[in-house]
Amino acid sequence: MSAPPVASREAALRIALAARTLDGLDVRALLGALLERLAAPLTEAKLATLSVEDLRVILAGDFAEQACHVGVDAEALKGAVRLLWGDGISNQDFPVLDTYRDGEMPGSIRVAVAANRGENLDGHFGSCERFLIYQLGPEAIKLIAVRTTVEADASEDRNDARAALIKDCQIVYLQSIGGPAAAKVVRAGIHPIKLANGGGARELLVQLQQRLSSPPPWLAQIMGVPAASLARFAATLDADR
Repeated sequence: MSAPPVASREAALRIALAARTLDGLDVRALLGALLERLAAPLTEAKLATLSVEDLRVILAGDFAEQACHVGVDAEALKGAVRLLWGDGISNQDFPVLDTYRDGEMPGSIRVAVAANRGENLDGHFGSCERFLIYQLGPEAIKLIAVRTTVEADASEDRNDARAALIKDCQIVYLQSIGGPAAAKVVRAGIHPIKLANGGGARELLVQLQQRLSSPPPWLAQIMGVPAASLARFAATLDADR
């Protein structure tokens, strides 16, 4: 079995943040260039060996000998290298996780949110930098994980890998998703909800939380409980007996 392209989530996070610093460089492009230079798996220790000149050469590729400046200024290159080293990661816009223990919220569901910045729904399924993972119940909404998509994007089938990344979730919120990707998400047992305008993740989840007590059919099926409309129908039948 071949080694995974990225050895840890910490290394994946460093790569994703460095790509953002480099004028929004495609994460897959940076990942491919780093793999060619450092070989898999990319570890935190390997990333920490890179210099600004190393990164310039990696990005310049075949044009490195011509002192190509790769369209990125020196300060951006320095910032990217510091992130690859791990400097300042704790100050980035990754939200703080809530305390959560498996099983502590009976009757809750798990929801993924496609995100790029902070605690927001602002990502597309196929290109978001991470998924925010929430445990949502009638009394609480807890952010329990932040999963970067760098490793998934190194896979042969990115959509399959992204769906697998959130396979423990029943619902995923996203700004958009293509037809083939949506089919794979649904096959994985995940219900996609498209909200093109996005917004604050918790604010959107509060709206979903308010529907848990009287769920529409699609949500009732996810929760494994009778739908609100069916419950009213059953109550009418009982009253007529």
